[in-house]
Amino acid sequence: MAFRVPVADVSVVDLTCRLSKPASYAEIKEACKKAAHGPMKGVLGYTEDQVVSSDFIGDTHSSIFDAGAGISLNDNFVKLISWYDNEFGYSHRVADLLLYMHSKE
Repeated sequence: MAFRVPVADVSVVDLTCRLSKPASYAEIKEACKKAAHGPMKGVLGYTEDQVVSSDFIGDTHSSIFDAGAGISLNDNFVKLISWYDNEFGYSHRVADLLLYMHSKE
């Protein structure tokens, strides 16, 4: 579920998941951190800082995983929080797509 927060151009995703395989919240955070610093670098961000919506204005990531805001009710049920700048991240992905298409010509 995505919902608007009271700033002009930042939104947050509140994702509630029932997992088919057990995983601790620490394991989920580590997987997101590895992805953000590895194959998803530049697309997925990761933060453990105490943040508010305005901290993400102008952020180029499509999604920034907020490690401190999520919660695990048990090893099969988690709530994950991720922030994004509504327009800035999207615009950068469009630019990435154009560069990719140009490289295939």
